Amino acid sequence: MTSEHVYVVDDDADVREATAFLLATAGHPAVTLETPEALLERLSPQSGGCLVLDVRLPGMNGLELQRTLAARDIRLPIIFITGHGDIPMAVQAVNDGALDFLEKPFDNDALLARVETALGQDRARRERDAVSAQIDERLERLTPREHEVMEGILAGKLNKVIGYELDMSTRTVEVHRGRVLDKLGARNATEMVRLVLASRRYQDWQPGEGGP
Repeated sequence: MTSEHVYVVDDDADVREATAFLLATAGHPAVTLETPEALLERLSPQSGGCLVLDVRLPGMNGLELQRTLAARDIRLPIIFITGHGDIPMAVQAVNDGALDFLEKPFDNDALLARVETALGQDRARRERDAVSAQIDERLERLTPREHEVMEGILAGKLNKVIGYELDMSTRTVEVHRGRVLDKLGARNATEMVRLVLASRRYQDWQPGEGGP
């Protein structure tokens, strides 16, 4: 199971230590870092937890770090800490997907509440990713023809329409359909559609696009 940590990034050592102590009292192990580069060296797409980031950081600001994390598919929830003059930047960060921001000096209970929310969101995200990975593994078992039949089902097409478009008999479509359901572990077409659309490979799929 992936370990979860609260990563605290601030160039002020006193702030880092005080925040880490606060988090520890609430049972949340904290990793304190001084620079965005140090954070990027620690994280991967498989990392669990959340981030508490100062908006003003050495090397790159919070928005730049947020974009870099997204480009690397690191999706940990972000809570920004901001001074009064940095509020417009923090608002932009929230608009770009950050969970929230707190203005310095922040209330300890408010930070802990947001961290609890962030950790809960990340656990749910990792559970979804685990399910998606299982479905992707099952999708790999399908033959190219079975993929084509499956995508016809996803598009809501009747067996005879799928057969016409793929130049096969309706009976052959039914055979492929049964194999698709069996390999994906679905009891019926409705359950198959729900499973497939829960995978990362097909989450943005549209009829007529072909396979991912």
